[in-house]
Amino acid sequence: MQYRGFTLDGFQEQAINALADGKSALVCAPTGTGKTIIADWIVDQALQKGRRVVYTAPVKALSNQKYRDYVRLHGEENVGLVTGDLVIRRDAPCLVMTTEILRNILLGDDDVSDLHAVVLDEIHFLDDRERGTVWEEVLIYLPQPVQVVGLSATLSNLKSFAHWLESVRERPIEVVVEETRAVPLTHHLFSVDTGMVDRTTYERTWKRKRHQRDRGRGGKGRGRGRPRRRTTHLDTFDAVDQEGLLPFLYFVFSRRDTERYARALGRHVGRSLVDEETSEALRQRLRQAAMDLGPTLDDELRELYAKGIGFHHAGLHVQLKALVEELYEAKLIQVLYTTSTFALGINMPARSVAFDSLRKFDGRSLAPLSTREFMQMAGRAGRRGLDEHGHVICRIDIEEYGEVRPQLQRYEEGTSEPVLSSFSLSWNSIVNLLATHDMDHIRQVVDRSFLSYHLERAAKRLRAEAERSEGNRNVSHKQTKKLHRRAARAETRCWDEFKRKVRYLRSVGYLGENNGFHAGAKVLMHLQISEILTTELVLSGVLETLTPEELFGVCCSITNELGRHVRCHARPSRYDKQLAREIAELVNGPVVGDAHELTESQPTFDPDLMLLGRAWAEGKPLQEVLLMVHSDTDVAGDLISGFRRAKDLVGQLKEVYKADPERYEMLHTLARSVARDEVEVVG
Repeated sequence: MQYRGFTLDGFQEQAINALADGKSALVCAPTGTGKTIIADWIVDQALQKGRRVVYTAPVKALSNQKYRDYVRLHGEENVGLVTGDLVIRRDAPCLVMTTEILRNILLGDDDVSDLHAVVLDEIHFLDDRERGTVWEEVLIYLPQPVQVVGLSATLSNLKSFAHWLESVRERPIEVVVEETRAVPLTHHLFSVDTGMVDRTTYERTWKRKRHQRDRGRGGKGRGRGRPRRRTTHLDTFDAVDQEGLLPFLYFVFSRRDTERYARALGRHVGRSLVDEETSEALRQRLRQAAMDLGPTLDDELRELYAKGIGFHHAGLHVQLKALVEELYEAKLIQVLYTTSTFALGINMPARSVAFDSLRKFDGRSLAPLSTREFMQMAGRAGRRGLDEHGHVICRIDIEEYGEVRPQLQRYEEGTSEPVLSSFSLSWNSIVNLLATHDMDHIRQVVDRSFLSYHLERAAKRLRAEAERSEGNRNVSHKQTKKLHRRAARAETRCWDEFKRKVRYLRSVGYLGENNGFHAGAKVLMHLQISEILTTELVLSGVLETLTPEELFGVCCSITNELGRHVRCHARPSRYDKQLAREIAELVNGPVVGDAHELTESQPTFDPDLMLLGRAWAEGKPLQEVLLMVHSDTDVAGDLISGFRRAKDLVGQLKEVYKADPERYEMLHTLARSVARDEVEVVG
């Protein structure tokens, strides 16, 4: 079967035939095998039929890339982009958007009767702790006729996930699995003691050296020589370069180290890593970028890029991030030091991929990379049509090997962790469901979640165990009753959580006894960021005394936090301190505290961001705002992301005050004024 001049692989043909028959499709295939061709086909079909299609992605970088791809394929007039940052041609027949935006559309009054299909890229994001519920809500709320295309590289519990998806969508789901990579991966371990070798060879060296060390401990003072030199990223680069495995991605789980390592490599090589012809094209592009970006692209950074070396992390200035992605995609960067932000979805492979560590900070502590995370990043190795093999290199010193040995075994087996449900309806979803549906319908929605599906199956197992134990003399009547109670709790757990949240909303006066909407619920209907704290700020009247610039500063402070190593130099005034105290009273008060206790989360409030956000709203350029903070790494991207999120909250507050024309217009003007060029970059 041919599509766009390419002969389709078997799994692609299977998925496309199923979609042509009107089924939905769940496609699980390794990174780099061409899953997105299936999405491209369904987009083509929708446009040919004069119907609408939505492509959703978990990260804005992937949304932006697909938007650019589809504009090239279908023309600007047919493609729109809707994210928290940008709205471009919202009425276009093909819309690329974040999953949250689609959820909001489905909860609102938008007409989706002409929606033909929805693509959920990286569908395994359903188990994300913070955002996964949104994926489940989309799958539950979508009208039954809409075809769903779910794409993932990692779904180990594919059978149960597909069974749930088929039941919740009430239409056949074609499960398509491809286990063979288009470009096979070759795995290496590397240290200065072993060189770049396979795991079997490395293990032999490790055992021999461990034996020598143990023998040395038995003698007098033997084995106590100088400490062995640790293997560095520069050693790794030298080995990769010598083997001819450039270009390569080097994954580092520290923003500071991505920048530090890239600059160190620039000093280490002392030459350009790109050939003469490519080097000239690179310098021309950098000259243009210097004119476009001004001081954002300083001389040191420009020279680093000119050598074919770059770095990429979430905190990077958004325009630099876009430039690095462009240079990398054009093969003008040969070595890219990056955090895991570069691994998700973006189609930018390399000949080889290296890992500086197999542990990263998960928000609580340093934890081993999951198999899914490792394979997602390793999957970037190997360029289809260019490489016979992709090479994956783990930098591991001999002394570290014993600790990571079981981890490497799991990665080699390649079985990723099952996708589990993180279902927990947000406060905003709850009030919107109460506003539009009766409790029986809401119960059906809750009971259709993936979590309810798992709990129901668990309850069946417990009841079966209880029934078996009833005829067993060795099992007490008390133990049997306990099994029945556990089964009953499992069956109603999701609904019980929903009812607890409704009781809370009644207890704080947002809802009446019969779930009638009081002021709090009416405000909450429009808020999806810092929901309860923002509602309390509205109800308290604090926001109504503020200038637009002060209000934006407050929005920044309750939606974002500066990093642990970032300090703000700006001095708050007496008025700033008083305002911060008023907000802190609400943050630490019982209404906000009880809400976060119910959701097992923490409220966000960083008074320093009041000052930074206000400066941005006053029109100060980004470079001037950056002078107000001290950080070891570029935090421009963090600040811009923070301003975007605060801008989103301003837009939500605008809807809260829709009945107040003066206030509405003020918020509308504020949202437009803070959406300056530095914030809105598609690439």
